[in-house]
Amino acid sequence: MNCLVVLIGPTAVGKTDTSLAIAAYLGCPIISADSRQMYKGMEIGTAMPTKEELSRCRHYFVGHLRPGEYYSAAKYEEDVMELLEREFPHHPTMLMSGGSMMYIDAVCNGIDDIPTVDEETRSMILEKYERKGLEKLADELRILDPEYYREADIKNPKRVMHALEICYMTGKRYSSFRKRQKKERPFRIIKIGLQREREELYERINRRVDMMIEQGLVEEVRRFEQLKHHNSLNTVGYKEIFKYLDGEWTLPFAIEKIKQNTRIYSRKQVTWYRKDEEITWFHPSDIDSIIKHIEEQRT
Repeated sequence: MNCLVVLIGPTAVGKTDTSLAIAAYLGCPIISADSRQMYKGMEIGTAMPTKEELSRCRHYFVGHLRPGEYYSAAKYEEDVMELLEREFPHHPTMLMSGGSMMYIDAVCNGIDDIPTVDEETRSMILEKYERKGLEKLADELRILDPEYYREADIKNPKRVMHALEICYMTGKRYSSFRKRQKKERPFRIIKIGLQREREELYERINRRVDMMIEQGLVEEVRRFEQLKHHNSLNTVGYKEIFKYLDGEWTLPFAIEKIKQNTRIYSRKQVTWYRKDEEITWFHPSDIDSIIKHIEEQRT
């Protein structure tokens, strides 16, 4: 049976190096599951693999979208399933690696068949967000879909805006489309989790942020000032620098906020992953044990 190895873990844990080692062993491409590394020009702030790393094996879903271009977990599921169908005859074991929880879940378990939002509705909700702000949109969601409001991350503009888009476009509650039925996949899924001690991970996060600043993160973010209202730019590393460029924060304060928000995000990732009992955990340096586990699971 064909296999999909899914390599996951919190930000800065070391997925890139480990994925390259596994891909070299399996002789297969890497399917990126990082929702921000898909955008061109955001190499520094998303810790995108370097040109040298990208040259070591073929990568899918890295730098293939324009900043500001709409993309979703549902589209990712569709695109990856089509890709696997093409690749499995040549590579019976494929590798997917990343930290975007919704994207990984979409491929492993499937996502509800929620209608695709038309451009007119999306523009209308975006205009509302820019004019009224997130709090007003969350209040509107509470009225239109109280069930989803109670469980949603109402601090996340993407979640709130998408739910409202569906409400407006269909005239139905967004929660009515969320059946959460797991889809059967015609391949085996082997989940590998990477973990480090919290202090070690936080130190790596802090070093990575300092390196991003040295590499020119401020200049990279400055190029996207006209697009900062787009969801793809509403992400850690970019939104803090936008506040610096707007004169709200000093640069040292923005840098510290990037580190803090990245650490918070890493905790959210770990909490999400820990609920999945199908994941087997390893330290990123334990490549031999990871490969041994893959061999045992795919035979």
